[in-house]
Amino acid sequence: MVYLKTDDEVELLREANLLVGKTLAELAKIIHPGVTTRQLDVLAETFIRDHGAVPTFKGFPNPYGGPFPASVCTSVNSQVVHGIPNDVPLEEGDIVSVDCGTLLNGYCGDSCYTFAVGEISAEAKALLQTTKEALYKGIEQAVVGHRLGDISYAVQAHCESHGYGVVREFVGHGIGKEMHEDPQVPNYGKRGNGMMLKNGLCIAIEPMITQGTREVYLQPDKWGIVTRDGLLAAHFEHSVCVRNGKADILSSFDEIERVIQTNN
Repeated sequence: MVYLKTDDEVELLREANLLVGKTLAELAKIIHPGVTTRQLDVLAETFIRDHGAVPTFKGFPNPYGGPFPASVCTSVNSQVVHGIPNDVPLEEGDIVSVDCGTLLNGYCGDSCYTFAVGEISAEAKALLQTTKEALYKGIEQAVVGHRLGDISYAVQAHCESHGYGVVREFVGHGIGKEMHEDPQVPNYGKRGNGMMLKNGLCIAIEPMITQGTREVYLQPDKWGIVTRDGLLAAHFEHSVCVRNGKADILSSFDEIERVIQTNN
């Protein structure tokens, strides 16, 4: 069932989502060659709990195996989503998608950003740029009177026009008191299809885009999803509220990108 949010609920969602952005900005300060994704996870959990929230990913159930063991998903290079943090140091030229969720005052935040580790290739930069552009093209469609398929089509059309693959098996979702609510928000579809978007609908839009084939597989840990051809994948995500005329972005990349600019 789809739950439309009141203005008060939207503001509570905004608080939870802004905390996610602040958490990712803290991680951006230490993302460099030599740091491990487990170090990122420890910092994220500490920061989230110090701000009175709970990391929603930790302990999240898995139909294929055990609960998620960490507070953020860290997906490196060919990992698309749900990478488990580990002790392998990041290397110059890697990319790492960090997906983060919080529960604050009874409402959830959820956002993802794909980071460059040191200097990355031109091909990797292009993938990141196109994926982030696709996110905002999808968001532009999240207005009253449009349909869910308008968001999906905008993401798919932009990425496929650049020769990239659009993952089908994993999609965006509604967000509220639960991290995953109805409706599902695919990154592929047809304009004019799907449910009509109404004021107060809150959704997470999250393009998961591959450099080559869109085919993926599940790793032995029963969490990580990897590209079938071993090429790179990128993932950007915002939580947004459908409004009249213009979508209301509840999460933020602003602090993340200030840190990145400072580090460069």
